[in-house]
Amino acid sequence: MSGKINIVLTALLVLCALSLVKSQYQARHLFIELERTQSQARQLDIEWAQLQLDQSTLGKHARIEEIARRDLSMTQLTPARTQYLTEGEK
Repeated sequence: MSGKINIVLTALLVLCALSLVKSQYQARHLFIELERTQSQARQLDIEWAQLQLDQSTLGKHARIEEIARRDLSMTQLTPARTQYLTEGEK
């Protein structure tokens, strides 16, 4: 009788040990995935900050004015060049 109990207890011990090994493996796998995801999130935060900086730089008035002068050959509007339209007399 005690031999059967020893076999059952040994089998339970082996099952518990295998369960422990499996849970540790899963925990390590999940930790590695968490680290990878956090690293990717940090990289995306860096890219987001860079895009915001680029957007603020590209939208500045001086840059827009420079491109308008250089690429579109536009000049600044002055009162001497302004034409006013008035309603014609009847």
